[in-house]
Amino acid sequence: MRSRPFAFLPLLVSGICAVALLRMAREDPRYYVPVAAVVVTSLLPAFLARRRMRSVLMSGDVPRILGTWQQSIERVMFPETMAPLMMATAYASYGWTDAARSALERAVRGPAWEAAREQRLFVEALLDTFEGNRDGAMTKASELLRLPLPSTGPFVRRRVTRLREGVAALVRAFAHASDAKDERRLRGAAKASPLVHWAMRYAQAIVAIDHGKKEDARALLHGAPEWPKESAFRAFHDELKLQLEGAVTT
Repeated sequence: MRSRPFAFLPLLVSGICAVALLRMAREDPRYYVPVAAVVVTSLLPAFLARRRMRSVLMSGDVPRILGTWQQSIERVMFPETMAPLMMATAYASYGWTDAARSALERAVRGPAWEAAREQRLFVEALLDTFEGNRDGAMTKASELLRLPLPSTGPFVRRRVTRLREGVAALVRAFAHASDAKDERRLRGAAKASPLVHWAMRYAQAIVAIDHGKKEDARALLHGAPEWPKESAFRAFHDELKLQLEGAVTT
């Protein structure tokens, strides 16, 4: 705020204009149509941008995802630390364990490394889970849950809570130790961020199979991307399909 004293000026001007337009429309019904047009014109680009980004994230195409993040990566503060962390986050979220580990190794250890503890725990918990290190994953997930929530608005805090609880539920699912609420936690995390949509769906499928709900598991696997060999999701998907076909005991 001190370095950017006018950062909220565009938002303030937009709010004033919106209030003025609403008052005009209330006093004269002829303004309803132009006001509606202004509102749609203002909101539509952001809505379409979010929709496009969601589609990209749901595709599971990691090179394409990183391509869309390129401008953000180039502008990030402490790029020597945060750029590799952002890449590691993308790789880990789609099961590219080797690439994610390599990106983590390139991140410079410094003030930004310590400040990004939550992001590091998130990445490392996923990687430990996908690599079969259950004890390490449980430890990271527990540490993640114990972190204080950010001092932001309620919506951001709720999203952070959903993601943390989702990661813990994912760890338990892969360890075949889910509790009664984990299915709901996994769904909540998938809704909170499309970045982890497929990771949470595979965890949900494991939970469904463990509870004998094979049809639910089939529905969860439906529509999954064609994962490349670099992704652990390719092996997970094939193994789960075999279990559903009865070739492997659950």
